[in-house]
Amino acid sequence: MRRHRLVTGRIEGLRSTHSAQLTAAAAGVTAVPGLSRLWTLLDSTTVALTIGIVGLPNVGKSTLFNALTKNDVLAANYPFATIEPNVGVVGVPDPRLKVLAGIFGSERILPATVSFVDIAGIVKGASEGAGLGNKFLATIRESDAICQVIRVFTDPDVVHVDGRVSPKDDIETINTELILADLQTLEKALPRLQKEARLNKERAAVLAAAEEANVVLGEGRTAFEAGLDPVPLRELWLLTAKPFLYVFNVDADELSNTALLDELRALVAPAEAVFLDAKTEADLVELDDAEALELLQSIGMEESGLSTLARVAFTTLGLQTYLTAGPKESRAWTISKGATAPEAAGVIHTDFQKGFIKAEVISFGDLVACGSVAEARSKGKARIEGKDYVMTDGDVVEFRFNV
Repeated sequence: MRRHRLVTGRIEGLRSTHSAQLTAAAAGVTAVPGLSRLWTLLDSTTVALTIGIVGLPNVGKSTLFNALTKNDVLAANYPFATIEPNVGVVGVPDPRLKVLAGIFGSERILPATVSFVDIAGIVKGASEGAGLGNKFLATIRESDAICQVIRVFTDPDVVHVDGRVSPKDDIETINTELILADLQTLEKALPRLQKEARLNKERAAVLAAAEEANVVLGEGRTAFEAGLDPVPLRELWLLTAKPFLYVFNVDADELSNTALLDELRALVAPAEAVFLDAKTEADLVELDDAEALELLQSIGMEESGLSTLARVAFTTLGLQTYLTAGPKESRAWTISKGATAPEAAGVIHTDFQKGFIKAEVISFGDLVACGSVAEARSKGKARIEGKDYVMTDGDVVEFRFNV
């Protein structure tokens, strides 16, 4: 296997020369003594997942980031144009919020968010500090997932760092650098873990996971690709244990080329693949909704690549949303799949989780069909759920808590 030989050779060369964590916070919370019944929390801000956008120089990362955030970060045609990480927070498209806002007469709509970090271009040797390797590695460790932007488009005016466009080779280059960085981490960690496991049997699971990862990485596979359990590896901050997703930056007229898209999708399976033309996405954000739809339809698409990317990011990280609504706002809150009602309440504010009593839950579909909360209650569609209730995507919730 070519990648195996490449990684093994570079590992030997190296040796011869010498949490994914979702956070949520709330601001502007007013503690209510006694029993509080809130459909919404006003003036609050959540910090959601962070996706690190990586790729070789000149693949369209910064163009994509510009479209994501409508910010003018430096997008120049030379390596390392993006020296400092650029962070942008974008909303996850959710048409349900507009419907809720209509039912409740909400003044504003607040979608769930995804933070994207545009990280300096990686090159061969980054794991050993080449180019901006050390800065790249430090920044990517802080991301919850890795989004590789892969160049497929052809443009003689935009040079490829390796002189030719080859998605397969580009993926191999990036993965190899990440694998080599993780092998260096494990080379330092394994002796310590072995000693700790001898003294404390509870550390044996972490040691076993690290040893398994070492074998997988030595074979030229990422920990994510191999399906390794990321939980015991979390303390090691391995780059390749993070969820991966891939954005293929293709020419607009190739977005309907099913054979090409299937070929590219197969390169990264089982990871998710998103196909878009970054230049088209940059144009779309400057248009109103009607004009944007017309442009999309002209290239055979109904949804922008950015909308697809935001949704895929949620799926990749195992996330979902629940909804709150009222006169002030209709809002989507980000939670992990499998989260319980108290855990979901804690995303709004920790007091909601600590003082959780119960939650009134109406499915989005039932609420829309009934037309109001009062009607949903009268038809028995509103359920009172306790601490063991596991949230479902699209639950419209009223939490009741005691402080």
